[in-house]
Amino acid sequence: MSTSTTEDTGRFAWFRSLGQKGRRAFVGAFGGYGLDSYDYWVLPLSLVAITGYFGLTKAEAGLLGTSTLLMSAIGGAVAGIMADRFGRSRTLIITVAAYAFFTVLCGFATNYETLLVFRALQGLGFGGEWAAGAILVAEYCKPKYRGRTVAFIQSAWAVGWGLAVIVNTLVASLADPAISWRIMFWTGALPAILIFYVRRNVDDAPEAKALPKERGTFPKIFRGPILKTTLFAALLATGVQGGYYTLATWLPAFLQTGRGLTIIGTGGYLAFLITGAWIGYVCGGYLTDYLGRKKTFVVFAVASALLIVAYTQIPNGANTLVMFLGFPLGFCMSAIFSGFGSYLSELYPTQLRGTGQGFTYNFGRAFGAVFPGLVGFMADRLGIGGAMLFGAAAYGIAVIALIWLPETVNKELE
Repeated sequence: MSTSTTEDTGRFAWFRSLGQKGRRAFVGAFGGYGLDSYDYWVLPLSLVAITGYFGLTKAEAGLLGTSTLLMSAIGGAVAGIMADRFGRSRTLIITVAAYAFFTVLCGFATNYETLLVFRALQGLGFGGEWAAGAILVAEYCKPKYRGRTVAFIQSAWAVGWGLAVIVNTLVASLADPAISWRIMFWTGALPAILIFYVRRNVDDAPEAKALPKERGTFPKIFRGPILKTTLFAALLATGVQGGYYTLATWLPAFLQTGRGLTIIGTGGYLAFLITGAWIGYVCGGYLTDYLGRKKTFVVFAVASALLIVAYTQIPNGANTLVMFLGFPLGFCMSAIFSGFGSYLSELYPTQLRGTGQGFTYNFGRAFGAVFPGLVGFMADRLGIGGAMLFGAAAYGIAVIALIWLPETVNKELE
């Protein structure tokens, strides 16, 4: 008597292949990253109201976004070590609690300095959540599905972004601008609900649980052949995130001051951008599995740079074109992120995966933060649209970094 097995090749085989525990981890990481996105976007969507309320200069407003990204580097690096030493799921809980707590505190800020401090501290959890969640899911994945599976986690960013836009539109239509930005920060308490799910249902992959606890230190990712990987992976993350966060920080302000739209009026424009972003995250994940990690990064880095130039330099009076161009812009600037979770996981061995991934990705956030800060300082001279071109230049850094990094598609995790 013979038996035969057939491989699951259905559309959602990548999800079914995770197993029950892996699917629970997926839900926890997806929720964590989506709500991480929601809490991040509260500031850019409220930036015009905050600027008016506190009487800020553009440079001071830009510093609010930069401080978040700078502190996220510390949070991500520390969370990476915690993930290696204490477990992925436990670290996920701690980071979600941190960014929710400090987001709520931002709503109680009585002056600019207090808001700056609270927003910077929010960056600790903001940076750490992705490191823990992406690794948690990557370690449950089959190699051939890893790119698309982790990309679906990345797509949660667009879901959180969309939710923030919807809530912001409702709050702006019902509340005075002097209080609406505070309400938005207070809604940042939502992620606390996720903590209960993760604590009850999410566990680390068996391979990660079996490792000895004396692992994951910074010196180890700067030794031997891993040093080269760490340096150029950090440079790759710097370029990609420098371009992205330039757009993320300043786009709502660009639409309102540069294109003359109201807070409510920006909703339709952002809808095109966010729809493109979600589709980009998903499609980018499939492309990283089919084309390879490096080729996908290059294609979308070049496309994102060109689209930033086109989007910000469209002449006045052509707002309809700006709106429709938001779809391919959102698609490309998000699709490039789809490969990060799988690529960085594959570059490091299991005992250093959290430390390496947490450091390189969030190093990119910290130094990428220079670009939105630079826009704030140059906006008075060049205008917001002109200054945002620095974001396009950032993508060139990412392409250069890839020259010294290996291709890892279909690689078994060590």
